[in-house]
Amino acid sequence: MLCRAACSASRKLVPALGSLGSRQKHSLPDLPYDYGALEPHINAQIMQLHHSKHHAAYVNNLNVAEEKYQEALEKGDITAQVALQPAIKFNGGGHVNHSIFWTNLSPNGGGEPKGELLEAINRDFGSFSKFKEKLTAVSVGVQGSGWGWLGFNKEQGRLQIAACSNQDPLQGTTGLIPLLGIDVWEHAYYLQYKNVRPDYLKAIWNVINWENVTQRYTACKK
Repeated sequence: MLCRAACSASRKLVPALGSLGSRQKHSLPDLPYDYGALEPHINAQIMQLHHSKHHAAYVNNLNVAEEKYQEALEKGDITAQVALQPAIKFNGGGHVNHSIFWTNLSPNGGGEPKGELLEAINRDFGSFSKFKEKLTAVSVGVQGSGWGWLGFNKEQGRLQIAACSNQDPLQGTTGLIPLLGIDVWEHAYYLQYKNVRPDYLKAIWNVINWENVTQRYTACKK
């Protein structure tokens, strides 16, 4: 259900552009845990700022951009419609990415996945340790700001690792269905890990919610 909801959210961002007059405003989702629940791996200050300030800003800016887009549609102003698309992509991607990210984390996370997800990881990457090393390396290697992702290639029926710049949404830019996202914008870790991104990435594996990732994988295969 979680995967269907997230995939549906990412698909709806673009089709909604043609029917914004009847749309409902996007809202900031609640976290499924307290801000301090992921300590010591991600501290409460980071989580509070990340969720209540950064994610909230994406939501607010997305709503503003969509309102302006609706006005441009009503006026038949194609130039304005085109000009607004980067803001919709950036803020819409930020909203979709973070909505997935919060559920990918858990105070009861860490360890390794089980069942069919672990089997798929072993099949497509050789082992869980090799998968972990590859996703970590890809995430460390993101230049500037962006995300490291584990996604599902529905056409090929296999898992893939990808990196996205800024807030580019995985599915909207690569076609891969997002299963696990790692935010490597500095606002996700700087207050605790400074500019040492590898230390943050080492720590985040202790709070990965494999149950959530497995649910996304199972749902997206249907």
